Amino acid sequence: MPINAEYRGPAELPEIVPVFPLAGALLLPRGQMPLNIFEPRYLAMVDDTFRDGHRLIGMIQPDVTHSSSEERPVLFKVGCVGRITQLAESGDGRYILELTGVSRFQVVEELTVLTPYRQCKVDYFPFIDDFTARKGENAVDRDALLAVLTDFLKANNLKVDWAGIEAAPNEALVNALAMMSPYGPAEKQAMLEAPDLKTRAEILVAVTEMDLAKKRTSGDPPLQ
Repeated sequence: MPINAEYRGPAELPEIVPVFPLAGALLLPRGQMPLNIFEPRYLAMVDDTFRDGHRLIGMIQPDVTHSSSEERPVLFKVGCVGRITQLAESGDGRYILELTGVSRFQVVEELTVLTPYRQCKVDYFPFIDDFTARKGENAVDRDALLAVLTDFLKANNLKVDWAGIEAAPNEALVNALAMMSPYGPAEKQAMLEAPDLKTRAEILVAVTEMDLAKKRTSGDPPLQ
C-alpha cells in the first residue's frame, strides 16, 4: 500500500517511539497489519501519535519466557515500526486501524515515562536495507515457497486467490505469508529478525515443513 510519507533512511524516523507489545503479531516493512484498539492506554497512544504528527507505532512482541510480570513483560529486542495509514472510529470507543510497516528496529533502551503506554529508544541502522523496497527479492526461492504453501493449503483444506499470489512480487509474497502464518511467537520473531528476505523465506518454508511433518506423524487434525 502506498503511503503519503516517504522514509528514505533512519534519519527520517523518530529515535523514540511508542510501542505496542502484542504476542504473535508480526509486522514487516511494507506489510499491512489491522488492529482493533480498545484499551484506554492504547487509545491514548494512537491519539498521541496524531498529536505528535508522526503517526508511528512500534510493534513488538513480549518475551514471556523471560518475564516475571504479566502486566509489564520483558520485550524482545527487535520490533518493527509502522505508520497508521487507515483509521476508523467504531462508535463504541474503539479505533479500527491499519499499520503499514516501515522499518524494523533494535531496542536501545526502554524509557521511564509518564504515559500509560510504553516507549523505547530505538535504532534503525541495523536494518537499513528495510528502506529499499524489494531488496534482495531475486534471491528468494519462489518455487520452494509456493510448493510448501500448496502442501499447507491441501493439509488444512484451505483455498487462496492464486491469481493474486502469482502476481505478487517476492517481497510482498514472503512478508504477507510470514505475517499471516499461524505459528507462535518464537517462529514469528525468527522471521522478523531474519537478515534478509531470502532467509525469511527459508525460515517460513522450514517451519511449515516441520509443522506438516509433525501433523502427518502424530495424526493431529488439520489447522482450523
